[in-house]
Amino acid sequence: MVDRRGQPLARDAMAYVLAGGRGSRLKELTARRAKPAVYFGGKARIIDFALSNAINSGIRRIGVATQYKAHSLIHHLHSAWNFLRPERNESFDVLPASQRVSETQWYEGTADAVYQNIDIIESHGPEYMVILAGDHIYKMDYELMLQEHVNKAADVTVACLDVPRLEATGFGVMAADEDGRITDFVEKPADPPAMPGNPDLALASMGVYVFKTSFLFDQLRRDAGTAGSARDFGRDIIPYLVTHGKAIAHRFTHSCIRSSSEKYAYWRDVGTVDAYWEANIDLTDVLPQLDLYDRSWPLWTYAEIVPPAKFVHDVGERRGSAVSSLIAGDCIISGGAVHRSLLSTGVRVHSYSSLNEAVVLPQCHIGRGARLSKVVLDRGVVIPPGLVVGEDPTLDASRFRRTENGVCLITQEMIDKLA
Repeated sequence: MVDRRGQPLARDAMAYVLAGGRGSRLKELTARRAKPAVYFGGKARIIDFALSNAINSGIRRIGVATQYKAHSLIHHLHSAWNFLRPERNESFDVLPASQRVSETQWYEGTADAVYQNIDIIESHGPEYMVILAGDHIYKMDYELMLQEHVNKAADVTVACLDVPRLEATGFGVMAADEDGRITDFVEKPADPPAMPGNPDLALASMGVYVFKTSFLFDQLRRDAGTAGSARDFGRDIIPYLVTHGKAIAHRFTHSCIRSSSEKYAYWRDVGTVDAYWEANIDLTDVLPQLDLYDRSWPLWTYAEIVPPAKFVHDVGERRGSAVSSLIAGDCIISGGAVHRSLLSTGVRVHSYSSLNEAVVLPQCHIGRGARLSKVVLDRGVVIPPGLVVGEDPTLDASRFRRTENGVCLITQEMIDKLA
């Protein structure tokens, strides 16, 4: 579909990314950074997926609302997303909680994070608003969702996907009729309602919403004047429109992007250490469920200028090697062995050490003779020579954060306590 001027609807839309979340279930990974700023896939950040979807969908006006420990995120956004140019009718605004409405008021909820910046949004003049969560891993064409929103004359369109019912307690869960109209919506229910005819699944919100801009502003102003509101899309705005307006459910399968090697519609909330580790390790498969090499729908991020990865030494057991692994630039595998692991930029793996099913964030050093299995290393961790992790669960749990699935999250503070 095109608008009255013959352009795709995305050209008249603004993407507004809600990126203020703490992500406390990621434990120490979010001690210094917001969840959207957490590293993923060797060189990107989690937020890059929502932003890349917007750019690849044709949206050229973007705002990002930040709040919790935002320095790392803001630094990344300025480094990676500074190519949008006002002279081409493009814009990129980073919108920290800056007490612009009240000297004592930070963003109170997701809806308030948009409400406090109405004047900035109005200055760009978008006809449609695409509201996005900034902390999920997926590929989606928002243009197709915009088309459904217009074709069905919706007040709000909510992107949704099928999830196991017992895992839906952290989502907004909805019921929809045959025409896709949402008939009920409840935020993070303790006992999620099942989909009709399928008691094991629930229809869950992805945290992606489409509105006509003028209508959204009316709803935000109404909500801001409502006593007792949590100022939240999932708790207040969407349930109100289900009852008093026309809310449409947009199925993720209708707009997900898949390359020829991707069999399923891929969406992940990497909100726990186990889920984060698994999603990164999955990328090492021969044909991973998420194809980062799909040039038709690229993942935009900061193209750091670094030398290529290097593998050195090949004498006896001192051999620099990596198998079934992703190795970012500026890594040096110096006589160590890496298997089914993901190494981010600037990692050093020293002689006779081994990594197995390891997710290693930037600038880590693996000491000589260390053996690490099923670990996540936070940025800048220096593993001492000879350290063994992943072979003694009791010992691991006494020194590091060990999950129920046996993944050990290691920070430099934990290493320092070993001395």
